[in-house]
Amino acid sequence: MGLTAEGYVVDVAGNGVDGLWKATENAYDVIVLDVMLPGLDGYQVATRLREAGRWTPILMLTAMDDDLDHAEGLDSGADDYLPKPFSYPVLLAHLRSLTRRTLGARPRCCPRRPGAGSGRPHRHPGRGPLDLTSREAAVLEYLLRRKGHVVSKTELLEHCWDVNFDGEPAVAEVLMHRLRRKIERPGRPPAIQTVRGQGYIIRDEA
Repeated sequence: MGLTAEGYVVDVAGNGVDGLWKATENAYDVIVLDVMLPGLDGYQVATRLREAGRWTPILMLTAMDDDLDHAEGLDSGADDYLPKPFSYPVLLAHLRSLTRRTLGARPRCCPRRPGAGSGRPHRHPGRGPLDLTSREAAVLEYLLRRKGHVVSKTELLEHCWDVNFDGEPAVAEVLMHRLRRKIERPGRPPAIQTVRGQGYIIRDEA
């Protein structure tokens, strides 16, 4: 609930078997993995994911704060390790750190995950703050991360809406219309272009 409120799209698995299946079948930006899971523990899940060639960043959570436990978590394939108890802001900071490592430098207009932290407004280079909703910011950030590639409506819905969303794809069109009105600059080519029948793209030269 907390991560959803921060603008993340979250899938939850209550045991290691379901978690391994979800992480194998879906593309995630980051995985938060508890060590003490029924079925398969966190170490086993991380090991099997790496053996299967799945390199999604893993943040491992555990109540065991021994150095050997820490080492085992990292050796099993985790990228980061957070002992319990921890504060929620620290968890968010670890998640931002992991996504930065994977995605490289963040676009200047999206310095933080949509909705994260203090809720500072997003900025557009050469302009003032953009008054974006968390969903608009999530869509813009995803398009920027996929810059130069066409992103379909289905892909946007999968990555920027909740997994349980069962509405019409047209909702992405409505949001895109609002987003374009906020970021377009007079006299300049549109930043977000439509590729008919395929989706949307922010080109490399934008």
